[in-house]
Amino acid sequence: MRTALAFPTVLFSFALLVVIGFWLLALMGGVSAHGHGGHGAGHGGHGDGGGHGHSQNSHGPGGEGLLTAAGLDGVPVTVVLSLLTAVAWFVSLAGSALLDGAGAHSPVRVLLGIAVLAVALAGAWSATWLLVRPLRRLFPEVRPLSRRDFVGSLCVIRTGRVGTDFGQAEVTAPDGSSAVVQVRQTGEDTFASGSTALLYEYEPAGEFFWVAPFDPIT
Repeated sequence: MRTALAFPTVLFSFALLVVIGFWLLALMGGVSAHGHGGHGAGHGGHGDGGGHGHSQNSHGPGGEGLLTAAGLDGVPVTVVLSLLTAVAWFVSLAGSALLDGAGAHSPVRVLLGIAVLAVALAGAWSATWLLVRPLRRLFPEVRPLSRRDFVGSLCVIRTGRVGTDFGQAEVTAPDGSSAVVQVRQTGEDTFASGSTALLYEYEPAGEFFWVAPFDPIT
């Protein structure tokens, strides 16, 4: 216990307690162990510029960039941080125990403790880097939904008319969420509110879909 609360192990001991507490909550269903954000419901589109998007990670672009640079991407950040903390704690504990056994004292003990800290951090990264490789197969990357994925889908017109400059429709994504998208038509077809139409092409410049009437076969 004294070694676990001494420098440098104490730096990782409290972090390890947090990690253990997190995974206990995860086992009880209190938090998500994947470190991924849920699906946000919204209107205006998906992915590339719309108001409805799918958040894939709870950490921001900066955190994701750091993990990628360190070669630790491809698995949830919670798993990466847990592995880093656990390995760093174990290495620092073993190193501190060796220093205590050698009878090192201040200020030499402090200098050697700093060296143990450096070894613990390097060892934690190396071990986590190796462990992340096989773990990536358990967490396949999910591509965010894009507006172009709606091409070929049916939608429900939500405006009184659809023309070359105006129109909105509601479309349902594969996950069951819905989004309101801008739609346009090139002909003289009549679209009443509540009617079914087909999204047959996406226009990225104007961020709208071209629609055509669709009569379901009954």
